[in-house]
Amino acid sequence: MTTPDTDLWAGFDEQAAEAVTGPVWDEPVPLTPQRALPAFPVDALPDWLADMVTAVAEETQTPADLAGCLALSVIATAAGGRATVCVRGRWREPVNLYTAVALDPGNRKSAVFALMTEPLMAAEKTLVELSGPARAEAETTAHLAKAAADKATAKAANAEPGLRDQLTAEAIELAQAAENIKVPCKPQLVADDVTPENLATLLTEQEGRISVLSPEGGIFDIIAGRYNGGSPNMEVFLKGHAGDMLRVNRQGRDAQHVEHPAVTMGLAVQPEVLESIGQIKGADGRGLLARFLYAQPESLVGHRSLTPDLIPDHVADTYTQRLGGLALAMAGWTDPAVLTLTPEADQVMLAYQKVTESRIGKGGSLAGIVKWASKRDGAVARIAGLLHLATHPDHGWTRPIEAATLAAATRLGDYFTLHAQHVFDAMGADPAQEAAHQVLTHLTDARLTGFTKRDLFRGLPRGDFPAIADLDPALALLEEHGWIRQQPQPPRSGRGGRPPSPRYDAHPRLTRGI
Repeated sequence: MTTPDTDLWAGFDEQAAEAVTGPVWDEPVPLTPQRALPAFPVDALPDWLADMVTAVAEETQTPADLAGCLALSVIATAAGGRATVCVRGRWREPVNLYTAVALDPGNRKSAVFALMTEPLMAAEKTLVELSGPARAEAETTAHLAKAAADKATAKAANAEPGLRDQLTAEAIELAQAAENIKVPCKPQLVADDVTPENLATLLTEQEGRISVLSPEGGIFDIIAGRYNGGSPNMEVFLKGHAGDMLRVNRQGRDAQHVEHPAVTMGLAVQPEVLESIGQIKGADGRGLLARFLYAQPESLVGHRSLTPDLIPDHVADTYTQRLGGLALAMAGWTDPAVLTLTPEADQVMLAYQKVTESRIGKGGSLAGIVKWASKRDGAVARIAGLLHLATHPDHGWTRPIEAATLAAATRLGDYFTLHAQHVFDAMGADPAQEAAHQVLTHLTDARLTGFTKRDLFRGLPRGDFPAIADLDPALALLEEHGWIRQQPQPPRSGRGGRPPSPRYDAHPRLTRGI
């Protein structure tokens, strides 16, 4: 005789708990967290510069980071090599900068560059016109001096023995005088696709300063050795940032010597370029990577307004007047203007230095980018000098940098610090990490409980996953971390044909948006 409870379960086999409740999931292991990156602090810039950055970002529908970083670069182009910041004692920082903004294609980088650099091109044209008479006079004087020296040399060669010594001495004196006449080169503020050798020549011709502003990252290919058999050539870029004496001796050419070179770079590159420059031999070890101020803003593509506000005329006119005026005012300086700090500004700088020092040691938040962070305080001093000159473009060299300006520079320093940490993470990261983050975001947004590999592939951008096999590293990493699990493949029927696409279950947390 059976009991009622026995009757109730009669005919049922014992079942596992998972057959009733569904698969049991352990808590997934988080992927390496992606940093939340701050937006460019536009309000840290002087009003006329901030207005232009905001207006350009609106009209072009691009992140303000692009125009903002370029704003610092164009001011550095106008003042680079013509001013230094005396921070404390003998610590001086030139005001040239290297900036690199990472954005995917289609983000209208060229349009932003054209708008932000146009006053520099106009100033360069004006400098060429103003220098025309002096260059013409020097060229004529040099030509006449050379002709006189040649004539004297011929006369000495044909002279009677008694007059030859005297005429030879006169010919030598005239030849030396002709040699000492220097014909100025046409002024140039900006270069683009330039080799290290050409850059050294430009520095010699342009009295120690030049700027490389480009909406592309080709300069990194050149540094990596595109024109040099694959052998990196970064000496001029290292010394051009630091202001260390540059000497170049090349066979068949006169030696080139620049006492204090000042190179400015303002670049916009694709994100993968930033990741690849870490592979340039010596770029990290010799400190090239540590010299750049990086930004990697989020693209607005797909969310842009098709009827944006246009740049107001008064904003563009003020920008042209202030930037062009600064470039023209400082072009003639032979000895750099020395910008000092007020006592209050020095205290702001000292407080910032203490923060940096406390974070770059072992276990500190900046220990992972210690080479870059070791240059952070110097970068802030340079930015402060640029903000000061932009605030007082007609007389900034006559007054010290104030505490408010230094504080604004520290805000920009904090911005670049967080972006640098992100960029250096990407340089050293496993490529599967970024792909796994992208897949995880897609699964979360779609709230999928399960999916096939083929369906997932169809839902992801072709530019990031060109072939279905490109999903394998990301899926393997997500499965290893417990975010997904692959279902057993069903038995084959033996009829041939394409095997079914692998099917995956997704962790319940993904259906709740994590």
